Amino acid sequence: MAKTPDFDVLIIGGGAAGISCALVIGSAMEKAYARGRKAGIILHQKNSHLQSALLNNVFGISPGTKGNHLLEQGVDHLGDLYPQILQIGKEKVKEVAEVDGFYKALTNRREYTAKIIVVAVGYTSPMRISGFDQYLIPHKKAKASKNRIQLQNNDHLVKPGLYVAGTLAGWRSQYAIACGSGAAVATDILTIWNEGEHTKVHDKLVQEEKQ
Repeated sequence: MAKTPDFDVLIIGGGAAGISCALVIGSAMEKAYARGRKAGIILHQKNSHLQSALLNNVFGISPGTKGNHLLEQGVDHLGDLYPQILQIGKEKVKEVAEVDGFYKALTNRREYTAKIIVVAVGYTSPMRISGFDQYLIPHKKAKASKNRIQLQNNDHLVKPGLYVAGTLAGWRSQYAIACGSGAAVATDILTIWNEGEHTKVHDKLVQEEKQ
């Protein structure tokens, strides 16, 4: 009997793209098409460029917000609103491989299997997670002197079941762009779960009924 994977989707990376992806997926977990799905995020944050960022030019965020504080708040936000997303901390992914029709993420402590993996770590060379050599190319939207990298992809999709988000998907290192990239990947995954019907998740204010 084939083994059931640990996750329907596993996100690798706890920066702007990874957290944004997890928030959107988390917001859909009570929908009929997502019930019973298992989702998790491995919180790579230590090497996030947000650790040294000062955010003054982002819509909806107070000027002077420090990136490292935003990282902490993002994890708390995710845990408070969407505890269905399993947060895996203090582990580093060493390898991603395709095994028996699923993906395996090997960390310094254990291994996880998933139907879908989203890679949302930074674009610094060399790539510290093995298994992506055939997809690594120079970053198309960064200075050549910076020696940045990206994974070849088509609208975030590297190959079936494997997505990339944020700077590693080829986007510029801009907070708002990374967030949008992660959210875009999340809605693509939700669309798959919803049998191909284009899907997004909006919360709306509940308006009082007129007397």
